[in-house]
Amino acid sequence: MAISKENTIVGFIGTGVMGKSMAGHLLKDGYKVTVYTRTKEKAQDLLDAGAEWAESPKELAGIANVIITIVGYPSDVEEIYLGEEGIIKNGSEGTFLIDMTTSTPSLAEKIYRAAKERGMGAIDAPVSGGDIGAREARLTIMVGGDEQDFIEVKGILDLMGANIVHQGTAGAGQHTKMCNQIAIAANMIAVSEAMVYARKAGLNQEQVLKSIGSGAAGSWSLSNLAPRMIKGDFEPGFYIKHFIKDMNIAFKEAEKMGMEVPGLSLAKSLYEELAQSGEENSGTQAIYKYWE
Repeated sequence: MAISKENTIVGFIGTGVMGKSMAGHLLKDGYKVTVYTRTKEKAQDLLDAGAEWAESPKELAGIANVIITIVGYPSDVEEIYLGEEGIIKNGSEGTFLIDMTTSTPSLAEKIYRAAKERGMGAIDAPVSGGDIGAREARLTIMVGGDEQDFIEVKGILDLMGANIVHQGTAGAGQHTKMCNQIAIAANMIAVSEAMVYARKAGLNQEQVLKSIGSGAAGSWSLSNLAPRMIKGDFEPGFYIKHFIKDMNIAFKEAEKMGMEVPGLSLAKSLYEELAQSGEENSGTQAIYKYWE
């Protein structure tokens, strides 16, 4: 059955910094949405806007025929999808599963196989763009899985993202996200160093951004996170603790391929040092504090 608003109930698990906005876009477009998160208070705005509440992933799996997850760690993903009380064992044939957590490629493949055995579609669809991209529905979404499953759910993904690319078979979305995180890791060091250099040179940092932000040095991080550094705004659009998780995944995947990643290694060590000093719940732009 083709997905339409009339025959679809979307189950959404994870209503944190990004998930809350993403689920909100589905509600605003007219989809019936049922949500679950470990702390119900985090979902209150969505419930006030018309979402229904499920007491557990198991209950949600019995209600929804499209299920989206964006949670913290691969261990959370594995429990939610593959546990005895999880989605796959308690969901219905024909359900589409969309994991938007940044997780491991091997786990994405495992979920895909388990879903197929139950007659379900499953794609891995990690995102990039942070809280701003989630709020403005212009996330980059990197998709792995069967092309037909991707086509079936593309209309739902379109409500959350602006750059949506099918990268290949199960796990390809997660591998692509690792490329994204490797590129960001070294770039965050460079952005921070540039802003600290500008300050120490006695320059107006905002004026510096006007010059370098649209030149060859331009990047998403420079445009979106450097202004937060300058203002001393270290609230999370993306948590340091989750970025470290992503970098660890990328590091292990690179090791499997026999690849050295010196830029990633340096960034990982700096962020781990920040986390140990109590910054694990700050946004990734708090790397600026390393030079303070």
